[in-house]
Amino acid sequence: MVRERARPPSFLRAGLQDGAPVRAGAFRSWRWVAAAISALALCSPAAAQYRGGQAGDFDFYVLSLSWSPSYCASRSRPDETQCGMGKRFGFVVHGLWPQYERGFPSDCRVTGRNPTRAQVDAMLDIMPSPGLVRHQWRKHGTCSGLDPRSYFDAVRAAAGRVAVPEGLKNLDQERDVSPAEIERAFIDANPGLKPAGIAVGCVGGDLQEVRICMSKNLSFRPCAEVDRRACRASRVSMPAPGSQ
Repeated sequence: MVRERARPPSFLRAGLQDGAPVRAGAFRSWRWVAAAISALALCSPAAAQYRGGQAGDFDFYVLSLSWSPSYCASRSRPDETQCGMGKRFGFVVHGLWPQYERGFPSDCRVTGRNPTRAQVDAMLDIMPSPGLVRHQWRKHGTCSGLDPRSYFDAVRAAAGRVAVPEGLKNLDQERDVSPAEIERAFIDANPGLKPAGIAVGCVGGDLQEVRICMSKNLSFRPCAEVDRRACRASRVSMPAPGSQ
C-alpha cells in the first residue's frame, strides 16, 4: 500500500544542487533556462515536499551522486572547495535523503545540536563543500531520526555501498552518453541494483546526478516515483572534471 501524507505540501522548488533556487545567470546557456522552466512545469503532488515532517518517519532513502563538473559549470559563484582551480571531482555525494513513497520530508523539527565543524570537515572527502554538508543536515538529515554523527555515518555507508563504474571515472574529455547507458553502467557495477531503483537526472542537456534508492538498512530497492521523474533526454553531456 502506498503511504500518502495528508499534510498539504509546502512550496515546490526546481533547482540545481538539491533544490537551490534557479537563477538565469547561473546557467551556461539558454538551454539551462528552458530546462528549468520545464522542470517547474512538471512539478506535481507526486513530488511534494513536506516541510517540518516527523523525524524518522519515512519509507526509504535516496542516495544522490552529483556529477560535480555540471554543478560547477552551472553556478555563477561556485564553491571554491568543490569547484576551484585544480579541482577535479567527478561523482560526489550530494546527499542521502529520507523519502516517502510519494513526496519527501524536509527540515524536520529536532532537538539537539547541529553538526560540529569537525563533523562537517570529516565529510569533505566525499561531499566537498562545507555549505553542502550543513545544508544536507538541515534539510534531510534532520528527518532521518539520527543525530549528526550517526547521519553522516549513514551517508558514508551508503556511498560505500555504491561502486562508480570504471568507465565513468577519470574522464579527461567531455563525453556524450545516453541516460540509459549511465544506468546500465551503474547496474552492471552494483549487483542487486535494478532499473527500477535508479534514476539519472539531467539539466540543460548535461548530466546532473544519479539517484539510487535504498532501504533504511541501505539495501537496493525500487522506487517508482523517483524512477518516473528520471531524465527523458536521449543524450546528455558529461563535462570533464577541471573543465568548468
